[in-house]
Amino acid sequence: MSVSIRQHAVKSSKPDSHTPPGEVLTALIIPMIQLNGHFSRAGEAIAKTGGQTLARWLVLEAVATAPATVAQIGRGLGLTRQSVQRIADLLARDGLTAYAENPAHERSKLVRLTLRGRGTLRTIQSAQRKWANRVGAEVGEVDLRHTSRVVDRLANAMKSDRAR
Repeated sequence: MSVSIRQHAVKSSKPDSHTPPGEVLTALIIPMIQLNGHFSRAGEAIAKTGGQTLARWLVLEAVATAPATVAQIGRGLGLTRQSVQRIADLLARDGLTAYAENPAHERSKLVRLTLRGRGTLRTIQSAQRKWANRVGAEVGEVDLRHTSRVVDRLANAMKSDRAR
């Protein structure tokens, strides 16, 4: 057996070693977590322009085009129904949303925006557009489109893996 064949056998005999794509994915995890932190901090600052938090803004966005149940909002945002319920109750208390009857379900009310909620959401969306235009210009449209496709593929691969 030649030296190069033995070296290959040694390298490939480790069942827990990374493949090249696995190594790159592993190296990507910490920067992605850091990026999530940057997005969260930016989101909090943007939401603050409307006197809200990021979590409250996300719920307002979730019902911007159509009313939805708390469970539907939670599924759409990847949050628990209980955490969305708490936020929806606070938004309703503050007059930004209201609960409405749900013709599809007797006990599960719909969350809908009020006029005041729409105004608050418009303020936040305006700040978000300014932020996105500024940061997007720095990175560039081509790179952002490519990154978006890769992130979508990665998210789908992770969903598939979780289903296994």
